[in-house]
Order: sequence, then structure tokens, then C-alpha cells
Amino acid sequence: MPASSWSFATVTDLTKALTAKQVSAVELVQDAIGRIERHDDKINAVCVRDFDRALQSARAADQALARGEQQPLLGIPMTVKESFNVAGLPTTWGFVDQKDFVAEHDALAIERVKAAGGVIVGKTNVPVALSDWQSYNEIYGTTNNPFDLSRTPGGSSGGSSAALAAGYGALSLGSDIGGSLRVPAFHCGVYAHKPTFALCPARGHTPPGLPPLPSNRDLSVIGPMARSASDLALLLDVIAGPDPTFDGIAYRLDLPAPRHTALKDYRVLLLDQHPLLPTGKAVGGALETLAANLAKAGVSVTRSSPLLPDLAETTRVYMRMLLSFLAAGFAPDLYAGAQAMAAGLDAKDDSLAAERLRGIVLSHRDWLIADSRRTGLRAQWHVLFQSFDAVICPVMPTPAYVQDHSEPQEDRRIDIDGQSHPYVDQLVWPGIATLPGLPSTAIPLGLSDDGLPVGVQIVGPWLEDRTPLKLAELIEREFGGFTPPKAFID
Repeated sequence: MPASSWSFATVTDLTKALTAKQVSAVELVQDAIGRIERHDDKINAVCVRDFDRALQSARAADQALARGEQQPLLGIPMTVKESFNVAGLPTTWGFVDQKDFVAEHDALAIERVKAAGGVIVGKTNVPVALSDWQSYNEIYGTTNNPFDLSRTPGGSSGGSSAALAAGYGALSLGSDIGGSLRVPAFHCGVYAHKPTFALCPARGHTPPGLPPLPSNRDLSVIGPMARSASDLALLLDVIAGPDPTFDGIAYRLDLPAPRHTALKDYRVLLLDQHPLLPTGKAVGGALETLAANLAKAGVSVTRSSPLLPDLAETTRVYMRMLLSFLAAGFAPDLYAGAQAMAAGLDAKDDSLAAERLRGIVLSHRDWLIADSRRTGLRAQWHVLFQSFDAVICPVMPTPAYVQDHSEPQEDRRIDIDGQSHPYVDQLVWPGIATLPGLPSTAIPLGLSDDGLPVGVQIVGPWLEDRTPLKLAELIEREFGGFTPPKAFID
């Protein structure tokens, strides 16, 4: 069965079609299921299928539509990252010893999606512990990029980005601590939004076996993924807002309106270089084209500013705090080995690998010092956003690369225009928004000469998520957005 006219449609278009009875929710879900059955043996994006319940939900949605009911996601097929608890389905995070764990309750974000009428057709693949920009594990295998099956779809929300690119539903949910929403969106040519820290409660986005208690894990967020910028905003509104677990009160959340509604009114600081890692030609070229297009559209585009926080300082603090967080789950022997290696570091070694090693064994005293440095950087961002509305910069230095599953990750290398660099150093660009907890919207800009997606991220002010989202929408409207992968259009 070839692709229907709805396979790559936006939520806005699908909702209009459902309301006008041009298509039914059951037909939309059947289309998504058909695409998964037809293509996913090659891509392997949907690791847990929930087709029977999806069809039941779709039938209920059609009945609700017939009664004239309205919900923001009513009848819309979508996927969710495997790491979210969905009652009755496995949640493994790729851990082999947790392959039989089945969640008893929905994560709060899943509850909200279902209450809004969303129809979940399945869960998408992840790397072990959500700790890689490639999405593979021993339970579910490897997810491939729909634009080139030899290459990574990104991670850790790589299954979600691949599913969106292949037309397996209009939306997905993911999470981000090291770029895990933005990187896969970049590599698969779709959209993602890393919300302001703690804007979207993460209860139930929990490692298997741990109680799904309300918490905001340092640096980590959950967020929406889609094939259009406006759909990101729609799903964000569904999942955002405080967790009412303890007092039972569902608080209303009113985020500030976007600073501007016309493209020409935006003041943008555009960055193409990082002091600690070069930017590849494909990404740099896309940024140059975007800068020229924005300038022609009347946008104020600035290429440097003394107000910008020190990116090298940001990266080093981020490396320490990120690894300090991740190391809390290390096995005792692994942690002891890291302690021994850190003790042998030269005090003058300021490489990012050394910063990561120091982060693993960070004392509480040193963590507080790092947190104080983070607070200072946040204050600098606040001052910057008095003169600019958004910062546009790379998500990663190169388009999707050929998959490399060698361990440890610290020994992997990434090629940037013929020069070899440490694989994990690619954290530099995701970290500039993650460390201060700022919102960041990843958008596609087109394809490289090799036919691979290239894009950027739009970083916005604290709690002003609607500003980068609106700018993303305006850029999409003016210059185009998602392009389906040629091999999976039908």
C-alpha cells in the first residue's frame, strides 16, 4: 500500500481532516501501522508495538469526534520513547536484565497525551541507559537512519526521530540531557524542542524497577518531537505544567507569548564556531545560507557579541556536572577505576576528557562550586537575552555518521572534514542550552550534498519557550522544513 495523503501530514492538517470527516482516526492509525509493517524491518524504529490498543483508542476517538468533542490530539497517531512508562508495556532503557519489566502505570506525560486524545501506536528504540547518540541495545537491536540505513538516526531518542521521518505517526515524545531530543531531530531532519528545565514533569520517565516518583533529574528534560514547528508547540502545551501528585491540584501554566510574531522583528545572534570543536562544512554552509535568508527577510542577524557567555567555560562546567550525574549509577568497580584514573590526572590537563573524568568523581563540595559557576552563566544569558531574542547555532558538527558501536565511547572518534576528534566532545553544542536549562528548538534546514539532513538549534530565554518555537515556525513557513526520505516515501 503506497503512502496516503496523510502519512506525512501535520497535526493541524490531520485535525482539520478529522473534523471535516475526510478521514477517520482508525484510518490514520491503520496508515501508521501499515507503514511500520512495511518499512520497519529496515529501520527498526518501533521496538514495542501496541497496535490493538491503538485501534481501540482510534475507534473511541472516532466516537468522540462524532459527538462533537474536541481535544488537541484527538485521533492523532504517535509514538513515544521506550523510556516512558506506558501501562502494560515493557520499559527497559535497553538494560538486558530488565527486559521483562512491564510498567503498571502510565508516566504523567503519557497520561496527559492520552487525556488529550493522542493514540499511541508503539514505543521507540533507545541506546542502553539513554547514553549514546546511536540507538541500539541487545534487546531490540539497532535503529537505522531512514535517509541512509548505514548511519545513526541519533540518540537517545533515535527511534522517535526515525519513526517521524518514516511517517509512523505525526508526533513523538523524547527526552534530553546530552542533546537526546535535538541530536536525533538533526540527524533525521525533523523537529524537536528541549523545554526550559523542569517545565515538563518527568514522573514515570524512570529507569525500570525504580519507583516513578515526581522528580526533576539535574539537566534532564522530556519534550516533544514532530515534523513541524507548530506541532511541537501543540504537544508541549499538552505535557507542560507542574506535577499535581502530592496536593492533587492541576495548576494552570501560562508561558509568556513569543516576543514577536513577524520574522523581521527578531534579533538573532548566530554562532557557527565553538572554541573547543570545529564545525563541519555541511553544517557551516547551512548556517551561512540561513543567515543570508534571515537577513533578506529583515531579521537583525549578529555574528558575535561580548554578551555571550564563555562557551569553553560552559562546556567544562557542563562536562563535570553531566558526568557527576551519570556516574551516580555506575557499578562500584567502574567507579573505583574512574577514581584511580582521576587521581592520576595532571592538574594542568584541561581536555574535555579530563573534565569528564573529574566529573565522575566530583565531591559534593566541588559540585556546589560548579553549580555556582552555572548560576553565574545563567545570569549572563539573562543579560544577553535583553539584547537578543534567540541564539541560533549548530546541534552537532556534522550530519549523521556511519554507525560505530565500539566500546568504550571515550575511545571512539568523529571525522570532521578529514580531521579526527573525540566522539564524546560533540557534547559541546548541546551543552550550551542544557547547562543553564534554556529552551532550545531543533529545526531542519535541508539536505547536505550527501543527501543527509542538516539543521540548527534555536536557543531562547528562560521560560520563554514560545519565542524559539515561534521563530522555528516562521523559518519553516518562509524557507521550508521537513523533507521525507526518498527511500521511504511510499
